[in-house]
Amino acid sequence: MNFSRILDEGKGTQVEFTESMNEHGFRAISAFSNTNGGSLFCGVSDKGEVTGFDCSEKNVRTITAKITSKMGIRPSISCFTWEKKKVLCIDVEKSSNPISYNGIYFRREGTKTTTILGDKLRDFFLRGSNWDGLTNDATLEEIDAESVARFISRAAKRDRIFNETEDTWQILKSLNLIVNGKLTNAAVILFGKEPQKYFTNALVRVIRFKDEVSIFDRRITGNLFQQAEEAEEAIKNSINVKFEIKGKLIREEVWDYPLKAIREALINSIVHRDYFKSQIQTQIKIFDDQIWFFNPGELFGGLTIEKLKEAHPSSPRNPLIAEMFFKAGLVEVHGSGIRRMIRSLKDAGLPEPEFKEEFAGFSVYMMKNVYDMEYLKSLGLNRSQIQAVSYMQEHGSLTMSDFLRISPGITERTLRRYLADLVDKKLVRAIGEKKGRSYELY
Repeated sequence: MNFSRILDEGKGTQVEFTESMNEHGFRAISAFSNTNGGSLFCGVSDKGEVTGFDCSEKNVRTITAKITSKMGIRPSISCFTWEKKKVLCIDVEKSSNPISYNGIYFRREGTKTTTILGDKLRDFFLRGSNWDGLTNDATLEEIDAESVARFISRAAKRDRIFNETEDTWQILKSLNLIVNGKLTNAAVILFGKEPQKYFTNALVRVIRFKDEVSIFDRRITGNLFQQAEEAEEAIKNSINVKFEIKGKLIREEVWDYPLKAIREALINSIVHRDYFKSQIQTQIKIFDDQIWFFNPGELFGGLTIEKLKEAHPSSPRNPLIAEMFFKAGLVEVHGSGIRRMIRSLKDAGLPEPEFKEEFAGFSVYMMKNVYDMEYLKSLGLNRSQIQAVSYMQEHGSLTMSDFLRISPGITERTLRRYLADLVDKKLVRAIGEKKGRSYELY
């Protein structure tokens, strides 16, 4: 141990100082046990000044007994001399079980010891437990045998399952969806006739908005495979599609957003949501210029938004659900969905999606190409306004003299009104003072 360096660096996630062994010190021991372990130095001030500590055998025995009786752990305790003063060091290992002090659970966050409360306390107790692997009281009669059969057929076509029995119970058992003779949450939510009987908010809401006013709100229930299929149809019914003739008179559908990207975002939101958060549903909100996919539960398994965009190992929150979607061919390679989503949007000439951790969940924002000719027409833009937008797309900006040149026969006053309308619609922005003003696309 390099104590000089510890004093220089000060308190941290795994280092705490206390001048006397008071409540603060015992809470720190609980926090270290519940986080990543650490060392408590008794006889050191917050500023890292050694003040000394009573390291008598009686005092150390009293501290040890209190830790053992209150928390049920046995840390390593030692005493050493620093600049002629005694320091007591209590080394604490990370515990595999939650450790409380006086009935309260603590964790270490930076240089502070904080209380674990609410959802965080629930999640803390359930760490290492997957929601989809927990069992429940549902019976086999509540499983939809037809859904199981469709799943087996899909998985067999992709050589992702080899099944020689038609017995539903044996199929689910072979898929690890039955534990100790009881159905898991995964079995019910994947193949149940009515999963919402047990998981009220395990559904998908598809909401179509226009001018911030809801004009379509559909709640899609059933098992997860049914939700994925019906939610995709609901999204398709809420966005535009046009047909283009490409090569040898083949008619191709061109959607506002590529269906591959929609499927990836939709399935991610279903498979990776935190089903422990039972107060809120998976939600998809469709606006004129974007789609917002939201699922309860922040990123899991140490992932960050930056790491999502790179090749990364799969660490699903719901491993059983993820595996069944993989076997059914709805998920290809675990951990690659986000990159495929980005690539398909890019290939379609659309902006890269935006990812956010917000509202205790994870969001994906897909932006529409608002400068698409058909979309501009749908906004009621006239020919001159569309010409102005096209000019800015090609040249980067547009001045009034440019606008007068490409729109002969129209007065400057009228053209200014056209540009003001484009600004109001947030399609373009004005740059500079009125006299030398130019206009650019957002």
